[in-house]
Amino acid sequence: MKPKFIFVTGGVISSLGKGLAASALGALLEARNLTIGIQKLDPYLNVDPGTMSPFQHGEVFVTDDGAETDLDLGHYERFTNAVLSKKSNYTTGKIYDAVLAKERRGDYLGGTVQVIPHITDEIKACIRGGTGNVDVALVEIGGTVGDIESQPFLEAIRQFRYDIGPENVLYIHLTLVPYIKTAGELKTKPTQHSVKELRSIGIQPDIILCRSDRPLPLEIKKKISLFCNIPPEAVFTAQDVDSIYEVPLSLHREGLDDKVVELLNIWTGAPRLDTWQQIVRKIKDPESEVTIGIVGKYTALTESYKSLNEALVHGGIANNTRVKLEYIDSEQLEKMDEEQLAAHLAGIDGILVPGGFGNRGIEGKIKAIAYARSQRVPLFGICLGMQLMVVEFARHCAGLERANSAEFDPETPYPVIYLMKEWTSHDGTRTITQDENTPKGGTMRLGAHPCRLQPDSFAYRAYGTGEISERHRHRYEFNNQFRDRLTASGLQVTGTHADRQLVEIVEIKDHPWYLGCQFHPEFTSKPMKPHPLFVEFIKASLAHGRRDG
Repeated sequence: MKPKFIFVTGGVISSLGKGLAASALGALLEARNLTIGIQKLDPYLNVDPGTMSPFQHGEVFVTDDGAETDLDLGHYERFTNAVLSKKSNYTTGKIYDAVLAKERRGDYLGGTVQVIPHITDEIKACIRGGTGNVDVALVEIGGTVGDIESQPFLEAIRQFRYDIGPENVLYIHLTLVPYIKTAGELKTKPTQHSVKELRSIGIQPDIILCRSDRPLPLEIKKKISLFCNIPPEAVFTAQDVDSIYEVPLSLHREGLDDKVVELLNIWTGAPRLDTWQQIVRKIKDPESEVTIGIVGKYTALTESYKSLNEALVHGGIANNTRVKLEYIDSEQLEKMDEEQLAAHLAGIDGILVPGGFGNRGIEGKIKAIAYARSQRVPLFGICLGMQLMVVEFARHCAGLERANSAEFDPETPYPVIYLMKEWTSHDGTRTITQDENTPKGGTMRLGAHPCRLQPDSFAYRAYGTGEISERHRHRYEFNNQFRDRLTASGLQVTGTHADRQLVEIVEIKDHPWYLGCQFHPEFTSKPMKPHPLFVEFIKASLAHGRRDG
């Protein structure tokens, strides 16, 4: 059976939650025993978000096959069982790059290359090839209707309905219905204008999802219905909720999934939502609470740590614990003496140092790591966090006072973290080389790599197995020239690349929980299947908080 396609667009403003809406709908369809695929089409010209600042576009999510993608793919994987890959995220840059490569090869037989049909045909080909052999494919169009960048994508999905038949395509438009407090009214005009813009390019939405801070009364839905040429029963409230994991239940109560399967002429039984109900119960009514300090430099924009934040919540779910996140600016820590630092970090049950790039705030992170190590506060370092744990240990425990990463001090006499010049791709098919002058885009160690764990370690006890595979996104590595010196001083290497001697996990003994990993475990954590390292970190932090309490 060929898949049915659902296209999700957004209007009025950005950040309305198209990605969450698509993810939640995917979860509801899976709860009806349908198989799904999900794809994100981004209108920006970058080839991928890999070189973009987190302040620009939030975190960069990484798939098993090493694609650097939009953060919405993280939502897709957390909410569903969809298997995502490089084909799950296309940007305008990727589309144009592919079309121009074909033109250079002569594929268009000397013809004039145009947006229509060449760009739109390429977009449609990517849609067909990107979602797999599934019952329903959800395709989210990034940006906002009316943006000049998104016009080719909207034209492509307009054509798609006629290419594969109207019975196989559904358009869902997410818009905003604001409540004007001074007037005491919900306003439908932004939705009317957004739908008008969408219809002007030939797309009539089948379903309108209205983001609002309160339920929409029937008269408001009827008004939207009248002005947007859509039945009232196809207008749904996408109401604000306390936790993103309530969204599937909220949309189901509105009847969204019932309407979707009706319009697509798919017969299914009622959805089984027990797991989602249990997750929400644990989030809303936990037995305990723990405070985790995230020491980073992107703390002004929490979207920079989206997968990380959610993985900590998942670890809390597994421990029936509410996880309270405290974002700690590492640049501020640099200005503090030991007494001020201790006062600032008082009340923190566990410290997490996440990944990142650049030398801003690095010494503040090292200060926090030293505090956690010496004061026996559970510590979890991820990617750059792990590398700085090695730097801190080298300086303060191994006698290498000027130790550093070559990324931050190329002249350091003790480059305990260095730029690896050559490695094998995640699938073992090619050798990748680089130096300090190599272009940044797509040149890191990316995607899933195997790791072998040492018995009697925090990592082994968490995973319960000696062989794992985790996703990477980094350029610098542990320098094995200093491995003997560091391990002789008490640093334990408890995880190494299964095929090479690359250090993946470091720990120390005689500590409640001290673990740094080179990979990004947050990328594979789900609310119904929390990542074991986050489960154990939250458990250790909870025990530490109870001891101090």
